[in-house]
Amino acid sequence: MATPTLTKHPLPGTLGEILVDVRAGGRHSPRPAVIVLHGFKGFKDWGMFPPFSDRLARAGVTAVTPNLSGSGVDDGGEFTLPDRFAHNTFSAELEDLSRIVDALAGGRLGVAPPSRIGLVGHSRGGGMAVLQTARDPRIRALVTWAAISSVERWSPEDQADWRERGVKEIVNARTGEKLPLYLDVLDDIARHAAGALDILGAAARVRVPWLIAHGARDEAVSPLEGEALRSVSPSDATTFLEVEGAGHTFGTVHPWKGTTPEFGRVADASLTHLAAALV
Repeated sequence: MATPTLTKHPLPGTLGEILVDVRAGGRHSPRPAVIVLHGFKGFKDWGMFPPFSDRLARAGVTAVTPNLSGSGVDDGGEFTLPDRFAHNTFSAELEDLSRIVDALAGGRLGVAPPSRIGLVGHSRGGGMAVLQTARDPRIRALVTWAAISSVERWSPEDQADWRERGVKEIVNARTGEKLPLYLDVLDDIARHAAGALDILGAAARVRVPWLIAHGARDEAVSPLEGEALRSVSPSDATTFLEVEGAGHTFGTVHPWKGTTPEFGRVADASLTHLAAALV
């Protein structure tokens, strides 16, 4: 197999460009492809995503890692697009993901249309991956890491204060920056939480092989959310992997300082799962 190479492919997104990295060892014949999706305040070059994508590519699977258009992060990994972040919504992320799948399936990401497509999503990205899988028959395998089970992430009191002020400031733990969020996301939740953005409802419609991985000590997204996803999944092909001692990123950090036993377990299980479903 050819040595994997990295190419970059900007796509039009809902809030601006979607920046897409594609790692592939062969580009002219159909092979399986996996889209690896970041979560809230995440981006394609955060910590564990590039090394995991490299492993996929070395295993003969095309790895597609995007910065969604509302991430606020540029191609250098810097937060330089605060207005996009401020107006980002769950629906915008889901539409971006659909556009990425369309581009990949249509051969517009520098590789031949794939033989099969899988999704890997972390945290909020995991929730979006569940929603997409439930509605898109092109998705043949699903992996979620520390996935959210609901878009309702803020208490009624917090939402009331947010609406009164018109903005909520989120602190970027990595940089200390205060990142604004306007009312777009609250309006999106109010309109669509019980319908198009109902993650548990979507989970009940997932029929493809699904690996749910969650850290037992995740303080950002409770492992109870992973258990909730598993409880509604109708498929015998769904596996729940609770990782003892692991937090939200399975012990990994940004900048990348190497893997951890916890993430190694998740990565190995994910690769095995995807290979069985896609190759």
